[in-house]
Amino acid sequence: MISYQTIKKNESVREYIIAADESLKALGYTEHSFAHITKVAECAGEILESLGYPEHTVELAKIAGVLHDIGNLVNRSEHSQSGAVMAFRILDNLGMPAKDIATVVTAIGNHDEGTGIPVNAVAAALIIADKSDVRRTRVRNSDFSTFDIHDRVNYSVTESSLGVFADKKLIELKLTIDTEISSVMNYFEIFLGRMLMCRRAAEMLGLTFELNINNQQII
Repeated sequence: MISYQTIKKNESVREYIIAADESLKALGYTEHSFAHITKVAECAGEILESLGYPEHTVELAKIAGVLHDIGNLVNRSEHSQSGAVMAFRILDNLGMPAKDIATVVTAIGNHDEGTGIPVNAVAAALIIADKSDVRRTRVRNSDFSTFDIHDRVNYSVTESSLGVFADKKLIELKLTIDTEISSVMNYFEIFLGRMLMCRRAAEMLGLTFELNINNQQII
């Protein structure tokens, strides 16, 4: 089997991730490099592992997490679709079985809130892991006076945790936000679509999705 570590260490994959992140940096986006893809990959795997999915499925979710944003190398617009095509070529060349390629490519092609839907467990886990990665360290801009709303919202998050409670059929995203930097309403202005997508993804996994901000249940 082609493993998560094999893909993460692959020289071509690493070059694509670096170049894709450089493109987003030029556009003023938050960090989408190795810190983000590693967090997403491992979080997606942990979600499925907590729910008792087979180790093979967990590994596919982690592979999808590593590759999910490489389409930004082509263009930010429709990056999930271009990333899926790139992932297909990479995995096919490495000899991954067609069934596994189909699972990974489907997840990548459906992770963006504009067009994606949680069509399978791997896609659902990838969506939740990706959309819940909100944190101060993703902000590149060091000049607070020039922060846009995305910078402010990410920078305002001082603590973030995602918990899976299989016995309660619950997945909970807990955030601590410094409201002197960004209001809760600002968070919803840019993340409402993503949170609703997380709710649909959780439902696909047989869970309820809850969002807790500053010890207040919001969703």
